[in-house]
Amino acid sequence: MYYVYAISSLNRNYIYVGISNDPIRRINQHNMGYERTTKPYRPYNLVLIESFPTRMEARIREKYLKTSAGKSYLRNIIK
Repeated sequence: MYYVYAISSLNRNYIYVGISNDPIRRINQHNMGYERTTKPYRPYNLVLIESFPTRMEARIREKYLKTSAGKSYLRNIIK
């Protein structure tokens, strides 16, 4: 099982979308500063998590959420 997750920075206007087979572990890594890409924007709040049976399906959803339409969808969830 693969998961697509979206996290939002509590301090800045930044949303990160990723894939993982263990999303809770992955989100904790982001919050603890282990990832260079997301470290400056810590701390994070979980916005969305969706499960998919295959990595291919999860990757398609991740790609959509990274587009401007996908980011708009996530911003509406945050509000």
